[in-house]
Amino acid sequence: MLIKSLVIKKDYLTTVNEHATLEEALKVLESSGYRCVPILDDSGKIFRGNIYKMHIYRHKSQGGDMSLPVTYLLKNATKTIKINAPFFQVFFTIKDLPYIAVLDTDNTFYGILTHARLLDMLSSAWNIKTGAYVLTVLSTNDSGNLTKMTKIIAKFVNLAGAMTLDAPASEFDGKYVRRTLFTLPQGTTETELKAICKKLKAKGFPVVAVEDLAAGMNIMSEEKPGVFLNEE
Repeated sequence: MLIKSLVIKKDYLTTVNEHATLEEALKVLESSGYRCVPILDDSGKIFRGNIYKMHIYRHKSQGGDMSLPVTYLLKNATKTIKINAPFFQVFFTIKDLPYIAVLDTDNTFYGILTHARLLDMLSSAWNIKTGAYVLTVLSTNDSGNLTKMTKIIAKFVNLAGAMTLDAPASEFDGKYVRRTLFTLPQGTTETELKAICKKLKAKGFPVVAVEDLAAGMNIMSEEKPGVFLNEE
C-alpha cells in the first residue's frame, strides 16, 4: 500500500495514444514540457511503453518519417511494477528511468511512480524539517544491534528518524556490515550529541559521520572518524 500512496494516477497524467504519429507525440511532449510520457491503448487501460522526446528529435534530425506510429520508437515496455509489489522491487526496476509505470492487480495501467516522489519519501526518513543532526553509525551483523543503539540514544533524546543501509566491506575492512543513520530531533544540544557519540563508541558502535542539518555540513572529521571538527 506504500507504493499506491506515492503513485500519480493516470487521470492526472499526460499520455499518448498508441495510434498517434511521431509528429503528434512530439507536439504533446513539447506542449507538456515532459521528456517522456506513457503510451496507452485505445481503452486507456493498457500500458504499451514510453515515448521520449530525445528519441523523436534524433529520428527527425536523421530525416526519419514523422508519420510513423508512436510505437515505432516505443521504449520501456516491460518496465512496470504492480501496485502491490514489495517496495524494494521499485529500486531494481526504476534505476535510470524518470518514472516507473504502475499496474493494478488486473494488469491495467494505474499510474506512474516518479523519481521525485520516491526521493521525497526517502528524504522523509531523515525528518530533515524536525531534525538537528544525522549520525552515521557502524555495526556488525549481531542480533539486537539496532535495539541496543536506539536504547543508547533514547537515554538522551527521542529519535526523529532512522534508516539502515549496508556498509561496503572494502570501506570498513569487512568488520562492520551495517550503516544506520539516526536523526536526532531539533533541540538536541552539542553536549547531548557528543555524549551519544561517546556512548555508542564505548558499546562498539562507532559514529563515522555527523551531519548538522541546519548548517548542511558534516561536522565530524573524515580523516579522524569519531572526532568533531572543532576538536581537531
